[in-house]
Amino acid sequence: MERLTNIRQAMKSKAIEALLLTSPYNLRYATGFTGSTGIALITLEAAYFITDFRYTEQAAEECQDFEIVEQHSSMYAEANKCLAQHQLATVHFESDFVSMTLYKTLQSTFTATLEPVSGVIEPLRMIKTPAEIAIVKQAIAISDQAFTDILNFIRPGVTEQEVSNELLFNMMRQGATGASFDTIVASGHRSAMPHGVASNKVIETGDFVTLDFGCYYNGYVSDMTRTIAVGQPSAQLREIYDVTLAANEAVIQQIKAGMTGVAVDKIARDVISKAGYGDAFGHSLGHGIGLEIHEGPNASMKSTHVLQPGHIITDEPGIYLPGVGGVRIEDDILIKEDGIEVLTQSSKKLLVL
Repeated sequence: MERLTNIRQAMKSKAIEALLLTSPYNLRYATGFTGSTGIALITLEAAYFITDFRYTEQAAEECQDFEIVEQHSSMYAEANKCLAQHQLATVHFESDFVSMTLYKTLQSTFTATLEPVSGVIEPLRMIKTPAEIAIVKQAIAISDQAFTDILNFIRPGVTEQEVSNELLFNMMRQGATGASFDTIVASGHRSAMPHGVASNKVIETGDFVTLDFGCYYNGYVSDMTRTIAVGQPSAQLREIYDVTLAANEAVIQQIKAGMTGVAVDKIARDVISKAGYGDAFGHSLGHGIGLEIHEGPNASMKSTHVLQPGHIITDEPGIYLPGVGGVRIEDDILIKEDGIEVLTQSSKKLLVL
């Protein structure tokens, strides 16, 4: 009931009398539903979860604060009937999650006026409850163990795709339900590609290998990156590793509640720029994680987000030199009242396999 109360408070602040939820992530957050088919209609007095006959029993168990409505024509027609019971003239829909095709369906279905809105649920999702934090910690623990185990698998002659597959199988054996994004395994010259999704490239002696991966556990994600060496790396690769690690650690030493995303990003960017690699750090420092792999708050050169206790944000500086190689090191950080907690436990010492 607390989440529903908070959602209604957010609705009141935006003068919303009725809110139609179609985002699967916002639906999960608001209702607790873990199935794949459903929408929700929330008014200031009532809350409905609408689904088909396959999920009514599951919804009754999971959506404790919602009246369950079984669709007989379409989910949107049922939502319109629920809305009509309250004689409300306007319904707001999530503009970020409604296609033009769906919008036309809503237009032809609802008798109330449709109004677009964004950012009602997402700000609430940024601040994690103790229960959510515990789930994220378990997801991260699964990733940490998968990293430890993969060190015994990586060797010259193995392909990036084989490493990616082994990571996924390992995490799922531990209880994960899947990868939280397409796993990045980038070796040798491909490690200079920030989003070098695993390919059929064979890992060779002397390669840096960047592993950026995570898993879903009970609906929540983990996200970590480590860069390792297969055989002795060049002096230049060692140098950019040391600089990237220094940037990562500088953030851990200084980040705290009350800082803006711009200020946090600047910590790492200043370290890398001072070392002469500023132009090689082209992406933002970090992003929030939770039900989605990328959610608020962000840490970037433009982010106005102010960090608050309960935020979980990544710290992932990187240096990328085309034709040479690259490094990224990423931790997940929990912002607390009295400091921070680094949730990712895997070693960041340069490992040479």
